[in-house]
Formats: sequence, C-alpha cells, structure tokens
Amino acid sequence: MDLHLSKLKTDDAIGAKTKATVLSQALPYIKKFNGKTIVIKLGGNVMVDKSLKTSFAHDVTWLKSVGINPVVIHGGGPQIEIQLAKFGKEVKFVDGLRVTDSETMDIVEMVLAGKVNKELVELINHSGGRAVGLTGQDGNLIRAKKVLLDSEKLLDKTFDIGHVGDIEKVDPKLLLSLIKDGFIPVIAPIATGFGGETYNINADVVAGKLAEVLQAEKLVLITNTPGVLDEKGKLITGLTAKEIDELIKNSSISGGMLPKIGSALKASKSGVESVHIIDGRVSNCLLLEVLTDQGVGTMIKSH
Repeated sequence: MDLHLSKLKTDDAIGAKTKATVLSQALPYIKKFNGKTIVIKLGGNVMVDKSLKTSFAHDVTWLKSVGINPVVIHGGGPQIEIQLAKFGKEVKFVDGLRVTDSETMDIVEMVLAGKVNKELVELINHSGGRAVGLTGQDGNLIRAKKVLLDSEKLLDKTFDIGHVGDIEKVDPKLLLSLIKDGFIPVIAPIATGFGGETYNINADVVAGKLAEVLQAEKLVLITNTPGVLDEKGKLITGLTAKEIDELIKNSSISGGMLPKIGSALKASKSGVESVHIIDGRVSNCLLLEVLTDQGVGTMIKSH
C-alpha cells in the first residue's frame, strides 16, 4: 500500500475516534442542559480574529440546535480603541473602567451597537442560527445608573468617569420572549439612565447580572487569557471567594480581571450553577467547556 495513502487512512481513523469520543462525552451534557440558559460574555481575541469569531458563531448555533439556550453579551474594547485613536481621543482607565466623556460615548455606542453587534449577529445567522441584535435600551431591558468610583488609589476618593454606568434594574421580558421563540439574543452593554442619558456598562457586569436574572445554568466569560493566573503565572482551575480575596490582595488579580472576578463571584452566590473564565484563543472553547469533560479555564465557586 502507498505509504502516503496509509498515513491518510490512519489519520482519518484517529480523527474519527477523537470525534466519537467528543460526541460520547457531549451526550450527557446535552441531556443535562436541555432547555437551560447559558449566558456567554464574549471578549478578547475572539472579538478581532475572524476565524475565532466564526468558530464562536458555530459553537453558539450548535448549542441552540441541541436545545440549549445561549444568550450572548459582547464587549468591543479593541475596536473602540481603534476608533478613538482615529478621532484623536486619549484612552484612560481607572480601576479597569474606561473614562467616557460625551464624545467618547458617541463613539462607543457607534462601535458596540453598530459594527460589533451586527457582525456577530450576521456570523451566527450565517452559521444557521437565528440571532437578534440588542442593546440594554431595547424593550427597557436594562436601566442604568451613573458610576462614581470610590477608590483608595484616588486622592479625593471619588472620581467621575463620565458615561460609565452600573445596572439599576433589569426587565427580562424581551429576552424570555426571544428565547422562547427560538432566537439567540446578542446584546451590546449600553443602557439608558432614568434621566434619558446613555451609559456604557462593563460587559462582564451585564453578563453576570443577566445570568442571575435569567436563572442561568452557566455563566461563561470568554477572555484573552487561559483563565485566572496565580502570582507565578500558572492557571488556577478552581477558585473560592476566600482564595479570590487573597489573589486581589497580592495583586495577582487586578485591572480588567477585577470586573470579571466580581461578576463571576456575585453570579455564583446568586444561584448560577457554575461560572467559568475561559480562553477565547482556543478554537471551539465554548463547546469544550460546556459539552466535554475537558475544562479550558477557571471555575469560580461561591464557597
């Protein structure tokens, strides 16, 4: 037999065996999560890498096709920074939150609600799903309030970071209706305050609160790192509240990871069965996390 042909047949056999193993692992998870809601926050390299975005869209569509209800919340930091640079706007963060004046808010809204949201919707629809793009403004989904930071790092203790909001109230009626009708909601983290002003809310915070309100089975935060790392840079596969406090004290958790950890822990304490921070640079990371025995990140537990 031709050696090249023999190798191809061997590779095909190995590939078939691997697929069979993955499918056999997936079946009990499909049964367990059938009809359940999984809230997914999308960020990191997945937001800018076309192949990873396409892979994510296929994963979300596949989950919906087997009876699981994905709800997607996305960020868009890299795209926002590109647009801010084009307009000559300085990028500034305080405690992991972007300082957002009125002009910056206009750019953020244009990028998140326009470009990023619609790209994700189109990718999911092209993969065979039925995605609907939303912001927190649609159907009064999220009512926002202004954030004033109170930080030990700041000399005056409080700091106005502009059009950055927190969640005051959530009305899930629109989401529940869309889920029931077979749609995949894709949500940009923008909401309106009681005075009609527009706010940008950290996408991790939105994802955590929606997971809580929707009584989600899982909250999955897809990011740009393998998960939570210790002071030596090693992946921590599981964390409790007490361990998180220690990592914050020794600065292993800081910056943009702080809102993720806070949202994950709060969701876990509020009844979400499991919360995961996973590496979006791994192809099909969502399916690997949800439907196989192989974990690809850090799981947060309330105790």
